[in-house]
Amino acid sequence: MVQVVLRPGDVVHVGPDASVQFSHDRALTFRVIRVDPRITYDGWIWLDGYVLDQTGTALQRRRIFVRRDGLRPAQVNRAPATRSGSRPVGRPSS
Repeated sequence: MVQVVLRPGDVVHVGPDASVQFSHDRALTFRVIRVDPRITYDGWIWLDGYVLDQTGTALQRRRIFVRRDGLRPAQVNRAPATRSGSRPVGRPSS
């Protein structure tokens, strides 16, 4: 079996295959910021990271305990970045 190597910045789907606590409407998209190197139960890991919304915006920082083999790669639909107070590119304002 090939074990998935998780790195900071990876985005994964955390559902019931990762842990029963993420079943049904409690599944989440998670951006990994740290994989705890300590040894735990065989096949289980602690992850630090951020719960993401559909656009990839971080909603909440969390630490979760999951089965490594239950994690699935995930994609986020990034919304175009906007800057507050920006004006359209073109002629300078008068």
